[in-house]
Amino acid sequence: MSISQTMSLSQRLASQSSIESSNINKVANKSTGSNDLKARIHRRVVEAISKEQGKWSSGSDASKRLEAEAIKMCNQVMDDETVPILRGERQKIIEEIIDDVFGFGPIDCLLKDDSVSEVMVNSSSEIYVERKGCLEQTDVSFRDDTHVMQIIERIVSPIGRRIDESSPMVDARLPDGSRVNAIIPPLALKGPSITIRKFSKSPLAISDMVNYGSLTAEMADFLKACVLGKLNIMVAGGTGSGKTTTLNALSSFIPYDERIVTIEDAAELQLRQDHVVILETRAPNIEGKGAITIRDLVKNSLRMRPDRIVIGEVRGGEALDMLQAMNTGHEGSLTTAHANTPRDAVSRLETMVLMAGMELPVRAIREQISSAIDLIVQQSRLRDGSRRITHLTEVQGMESDVVVMQDIFTFVQKGKDENNKIIGEFKATGIRPKFLDKLSAAGINIPNEIFWPN
Repeated sequence: MSISQTMSLSQRLASQSSIESSNINKVANKSTGSNDLKARIHRRVVEAISKEQGKWSSGSDASKRLEAEAIKMCNQVMDDETVPILRGERQKIIEEIIDDVFGFGPIDCLLKDDSVSEVMVNSSSEIYVERKGCLEQTDVSFRDDTHVMQIIERIVSPIGRRIDESSPMVDARLPDGSRVNAIIPPLALKGPSITIRKFSKSPLAISDMVNYGSLTAEMADFLKACVLGKLNIMVAGGTGSGKTTTLNALSSFIPYDERIVTIEDAAELQLRQDHVVILETRAPNIEGKGAITIRDLVKNSLRMRPDRIVIGEVRGGEALDMLQAMNTGHEGSLTTAHANTPRDAVSRLETMVLMAGMELPVRAIREQISSAIDLIVQQSRLRDGSRRITHLTEVQGMESDVVVMQDIFTFVQKGKDENNKIIGEFKATGIRPKFLDKLSAAGINIPNEIFWPN
């Protein structure tokens, strides 16, 4: 760690004000005396570390030494207290002070909880999480809005992002790759808000998705063949439907001897291959200049000799460049988009192409889409919180001015069980995809039985 990095850490310590009862939460004793004790311990530890930090101003392990000193100071301060502190409570106080000074404050414990898939800070005192697709309010809280802002700055600063009144929204990521969105007043009326989409340390494989009931083994084999056969695939779905998870699973089928270029707003894809180039957008500087958009990166990626281009999400004019790349020899590309149905996905692509500023006829845009996209994977988050691939839909071409599409597999809902879990089944429509000939030419054969309904 450099001197400047250590100084930044010490400044964080010095800037910590006396902690209120909500800043260190959930210990056995909830009385006012206990809260005062914790506030006093926190204040003395911060003062002691601020005075001693010069001893560890450099070195690769400066952060570890500073944290070890903080733990030592915590114990010394508690030893000096006249009120006895139970061993369990002592350890809890130390953990929460360390989280607040070196981690992400009150939400650190939520980020470490493997059962939590999303953390949502609506305000300093209102924090929700998602577990198994269901939302629940937590009993943790920040001290105040200033405390939330300190944590946001701690998240965005290391990756060169900024957030202030002139730029009150930011997309960022945590060191583990989890996606972060933050928005602050005056846009957020209840105070600074943070949304963190967590990703498992080991990304889900397609077999895991089969076990969870997101799709069938036959559908998984079909998708594997489509990726190996270099079909252009778009994963569509609503917010929180699992698009990125599915994109990760599909990308695992890309052969290891191919060169992959990934393009994202905030890098979160977890590709397992070695030959991967990861590109990430850049926000404008304080003068409003220097921004690098997804569209810029898509254009640049074409000069990087990619075998596959994986775009985390298309949401604007970059859709035109993506379609052109797919139509000019860059087969096997993968991307995601927000849409509720496969037909909506095509309509959204049309709209995004128009956002590129090119005055193209609608028919020309549809021809580009129909010749570029081979398969749409529709992902949905159902009312019980479960996630399903509800459609595998082939884009077959054009008839008159209409993009022709055909469902290959669908998920049919049949009701709910006694636990309000949705009951349904995946069905093959019995339609043989037109792109099977392309797969066969590549030496990939799919048994016809997979397409015949039971």
